[in-house]
Amino acid sequence: MWRIIHQFGSPPWVYRFCDKVIPWLMPITIGALLVGSVWGLLFAPTDYKQGDSYRIIYIHVPAAVVALAGYYVMALAGLVSLVWRVKLADTAMRAAAPIGAAYTAIALITGAIWGKPTWGAWWVWDARITSMLILFFLYVGVIALFEAYENKTVAARACAILSLVGTVNIPIIYKSVDWWYSLHQPASIKFTGSSAIDASMLYPLLGMIITFYALFALLMMLNLKQSLTEEYAQSAWLNKRLAA
Repeated sequence: MWRIIHQFGSPPWVYRFCDKVIPWLMPITIGALLVGSVWGLLFAPTDYKQGDSYRIIYIHVPAAVVALAGYYVMALAGLVSLVWRVKLADTAMRAAAPIGAAYTAIALITGAIWGKPTWGAWWVWDARITSMLILFFLYVGVIALFEAYENKTVAARACAILSLVGTVNIPIIYKSVDWWYSLHQPASIKFTGSSAIDASMLYPLLGMIITFYALFALLMMLNLKQSLTEEYAQSAWLNKRLAA
């Protein structure tokens, strides 16, 4: 166990790992994204209430789900940075933040597009939507803090603290439709009990959620490689790797 932790704290090992996985993960993710998009947007049946406007669910829901999971990735990296002072955790935290912000922005934008024909408004100060907007600001806050400090050690500590404090918002997002009156519909996918969505619509949605996770992992590794290349440009192990 400690050997695995030590490996993930080693920049050369992580760089090699990314180098090996990216060439395989990239075509698989792109292919799955194309298949899932065509399946959901063109071949899934029309909803009897919302018509074809519901099809944005195949972008909106996966983006929202992975935006929440991505925040936990960033917060976990922040925890490792604060407790064990692993420098690579700072790099991982910085790599995850812009991806998470992009996913959250996609969720908010597609939600607004979906809300117009469903609710009659692009935006309402609904509990779920407002807490998702806070999540976006938390991601942007981490990005801004990294750039605000010249001392990157201090910047990493500030970002780690913000990331950990911000985890309070995640359960609020999950439970907002249960705790407060909300225009936002409850979860359609349920792991206990039957889901509120037909299998013909559910399977492409689950496929897109998995694909969005894979895309997050791919983008994360690309960001890590870029960051490590910049941070260790003069190191012997990186020059040797690039030469090989």
